[in-house]
Amino acid sequence: MKRTFTSALAIFVLVLFSSMAAAQEEARAVWQITNFDITANVQQAERVLSAVAIVSATNVGLGAGVSFTFRINSKASIKTVTIGGASATFRALPESSGSLQRVTVALPSSFPANASVVLNISYSIPVESNTGLAAISPAGSQFLPLSFWYPAPNTPFSVRGADSAPIRLVVNGSGVLSSGVEKSSAAAQTIYEQPLSGQPFFLQGDWERVEGSGEGKNIAAFLPRGTAAEDRKQADALISFAANARAYYAGLLGPAPDVPVRLVSLRRGSGFSDGGTILVEPGAFRRTKLDSATARLIAEAVARLWIGGQSAVRGEGGGLLRDSLPRFLATQFIEKQFGRNAAQEELLRQRLAYSTVARKDGPLARVTPLEPTYFSSVPNKGAMVWRLVEQRMGRDVFLSTLRTLLQPGKEISLAALRNALVDRGGERVRTLLAQQFDEVTDLDLMIGVPQQRGGEWVANLRNFGSSEAITRVRATTATGEQLSVDVTIPARDFGNAVFKTTSKITSLEVDPEKLYPQLDYANDSVPRARDLQEAVSEAARQFGAQDFVKAESVAREILATTPSMQEARIILARALLGQNRTDEAEKLFRAALDDALPNPGTLAWANIGLGEISLKRSQAAEAAKRFNEAVRADAEYGASLIARADRIRAETAANTLQVDGEIRAFVAQLDQAITGGKKIEIESRAVPGELIRFISGVVGTQPEIWQTKVLRTEALEANLVAADVSIDTKQLGRQQAGTAVLFLARVGGGWKLMGIDLFEVR
Repeated sequence: MKRTFTSALAIFVLVLFSSMAAAQEEARAVWQITNFDITANVQQAERVLSAVAIVSATNVGLGAGVSFTFRINSKASIKTVTIGGASATFRALPESSGSLQRVTVALPSSFPANASVVLNISYSIPVESNTGLAAISPAGSQFLPLSFWYPAPNTPFSVRGADSAPIRLVVNGSGVLSSGVEKSSAAAQTIYEQPLSGQPFFLQGDWERVEGSGEGKNIAAFLPRGTAAEDRKQADALISFAANARAYYAGLLGPAPDVPVRLVSLRRGSGFSDGGTILVEPGAFRRTKLDSATARLIAEAVARLWIGGQSAVRGEGGGLLRDSLPRFLATQFIEKQFGRNAAQEELLRQRLAYSTVARKDGPLARVTPLEPTYFSSVPNKGAMVWRLVEQRMGRDVFLSTLRTLLQPGKEISLAALRNALVDRGGERVRTLLAQQFDEVTDLDLMIGVPQQRGGEWVANLRNFGSSEAITRVRATTATGEQLSVDVTIPARDFGNAVFKTTSKITSLEVDPEKLYPQLDYANDSVPRARDLQEAVSEAARQFGAQDFVKAESVAREILATTPSMQEARIILARALLGQNRTDEAEKLFRAALDDALPNPGTLAWANIGLGEISLKRSQAAEAAKRFNEAVRADAEYGASLIARADRIRAETAANTLQVDGEIRAFVAQLDQAITGGKKIEIESRAVPGELIRFISGVVGTQPEIWQTKVLRTEALEANLVAADVSIDTKQLGRQQAGTAVLFLARVGGGWKLMGIDLFEVR
């Protein structure tokens, strides 16, 4: 009796406080940005960004607002805040997480629900060290949203997500790129107006414009001045791909928003996109064909013209719209463009990326970018879930529901989309969305060895998850015939798949399309398949140990179940080459380059393999060409390191190696400055804001010896050169040697050190 009373009291208190909390939640003000109007002044000499931001916001909460709080870079100095021409008082405090500060502005009066306020905020931000998020440099400046260079109430790490709204942006100087329509461009200033919802950002540099035509109208690529003709040719291919993506989505989602699409070649910050402007790594323009990573980036960015651009994403769980829905749509477009195998590769990457965090992930609708699992889970598992929902509802019903919500100027939220899907799909869709969005993944499907019973074969199934699985089981007979049956496996229960055949079944797989996110995919088949990530790691490990026979065996085992996996095909080819089975390896390398949509690593390693084969055949010029293509692929660290060393070896043999004398002279002066140990001398030879830690390190240790030999130079752009070098040093009595790649920029008529890559001095 006493226990019952205590439990009842506890429930009463819980309900009481929950109601009070809900009432307090409902009574508060919630500010939503409706417009950004920012004037930014980049001060090169002082290395400071000065700005005035006019921020318009509406109270979308249910309570009155007496203050307005925004976040901004922790180094920002707020000079003044005015409202209606009158000065407002404000208080700044460090934010508990991230390099942010929280600024609370006292409003002149109480602003009730639906009331609007306009704040004029004057501030400045110093930039000590250049990064991909914020940089002030004569070689090119940039400020992306994650540098928090402008004031906004919410950040990407909040539950509601980052604030987005139409933007007017004014930046001093020319060569400025942003999103939206360029209204004015002059030596004094550049003006952009973005009618879609977006986040303010800008880039500043010296660009060559490659304009699209026909279907590519209003799409352009921006390359650094002086890039090679091959880069401009590849820019045409990327423009064409973006145009096809825009046309495809227009057929699904309605007319395309009338804003320019810009593909910008940028070394730092690539991968970012907003409002139709897409920052693409330079390697994408140097590769011999469109690669899978660039295709995915462009396809997703174009989809966001509708999702988040034309229709602003609001409310909790917005990442499932901003990040996972474009990935789902991009995969469908990739299948249309490049075929089913290319789409299956994308789905495999999504599945493998999510499986790394599946056991430590939270409910999908509540994971924010502040959590380390976000970028592996929300874009990837989310895309898998949308695919599952589409399969459950039917493609036409799902897309028509989405299209109805994505109307110009109409906001969209996860809650609104869920309600609309349930209205069309019923209780089964409601249950599916609740399982996949509101609960952690615990599904694990298992299939047993098939048993013959009279004139049929039966396989037992088990579902370890807390939700039922409606899926399919596929069987392969001894004659190669494939049979499928649909099954429903109850939550935490057993089921079976019955095949009405007398032919012997040799293999089985449950959920062969891999629609469901699971904790373990290895037990989905009989015979049991090895975990793919473990198998690829094992093959790479055996290759690294030069056990080429074992590496070949594991690679073939992977390809038996996943024949299109590019990583396994490359390891197999390299293992065959290691065994001097040159003809077999060459065939595989060439097939990899002919893949409809190769990844950058495939392009690099295949060319390295063909280059090594050419060297074996004493074809030094052909080898040098292949190694050069591998370098231009700009793929993973190991491939770039090997390709650069082998290119020098091949060009030496072909007598085509080149070294610029001007660059050699500059590097000799840099060596003298480093051994001299004077910080000012070293800094004078570096681009302002670059290599801050490197300079501090060499000054702190003051090397006794620092000798750099320039092995090869290459002009990448009109004012940028890459130099392959070898370095011998002696610091604190310790001798070291190795190689590196120096990037040198022409600034003010002379060369300066801009970056160091592939630093292998040990």
